Amino acid sequence: MRASGRWCGVVAAVGLVACGGEVPVESEAHLGEQEAALAIPNGTNLNGTNLNGTNLNGTNLNGERLSGMLVSVAYSGARVEGSRGQGGMKRGGTLDSVWLEGSVLQGRLRGQHLSGREFRNARFTGKLDDGRQVELRVDAVHPGGGTNQDVWTYRVTYHEPANGHWYPLCKDPHGRAADAIAVAGRWDYRQGLPGVGGAKYDDPSAFTFACEGAAIAKCIRYGYKPWASVNGVSLAAHHQACTRLVRADYCGDGTSHTVDGQWVNLFDGVGVQHDTESWALEAEWDTEGARCFTPHNRAKAPVTCQAIRTQTQCGTPDAFSTGTLLRSETP
Repeated sequence: MRASGRWCGVVAAVGLVACGGEVPVESEAHLGEQEAALAIPNGTNLNGTNLNGTNLNGTNLNGERLSGMLVSVAYSGARVEGSRGQGGMKRGGTLDSVWLEGSVLQGRLRGQHLSGREFRNARFTGKLDDGRQVELRVDAVHPGGGTNQDVWTYRVTYHEPANGHWYPLCKDPHGRAADAIAVAGRWDYRQGLPGVGGAKYDDPSAFTFACEGAAIAKCIRYGYKPWASVNGVSLAAHHQACTRLVRADYCGDGTSHTVDGQWVNLFDGVGVQHDTESWALEAEWDTEGARCFTPHNRAKAPVTCQAIRTQTQCGTPDAFSTGTLLRSETP
């Protein structure tokens, strides 16, 4: 599978973009159209964004005073408003427990089970990379469709205490509010730290709102759902390897070595993505980055681990049986 297109350019994992004011809640009809557009890949371009970019999550807090990268969202302390469902009126309040099934939020409030759409207007506490906390609000919930019934998305805003307004947690390359996929666990967004930067942590106390168009969500859209399995093989490791691949994080330290507009073909040994191009091999990938990579790669500057991981003969026939999870090729 190959892909290209346009990414929201983000440097050093944090982008600061001026925000234009409070975000209105969109109509369900309009949101349904957006969801349908997200679910359908057209040609080589998936959702209008490039497979390759410097950003792991794309979570930009854009306000007049508040800026930072959202590290994690706490399950504990989540609050919901009263809602009317098939079981009658459900009272609001602080949830007794919250969890994810796939990307669908689930919760329990005084013995009542809440799920999916009932999390509209729910409030969560997010943690920034500098340790500060931010209040998050789910403004809309979009059910999955087609082969992605388990991939629900959320339109999330955050509260700016300085002016009382709510701003989009995620934005598309045109600066418009974008959706996020709820993914269990959290990532380390730092760079230059081998084995740490870009790492995934299966933290049972937190989840991540992964913005559409950035690596974490993109890899789910490519079929590597970390909660799913194929023929008994969990895709959690494939998803993490994919987040390394799409950012050209060869060294597994959180540092991206690609630039916007680069083409790449990726495929695996479990049948999620197949080799569709006759391009030159770039690298073999696992959860720690590139197991090896060739001189035919996307790097535009010297790679710090090049002497250790560069191999001209990368790509043995039995690679998928000896630890390689994904392979990438470039034109």
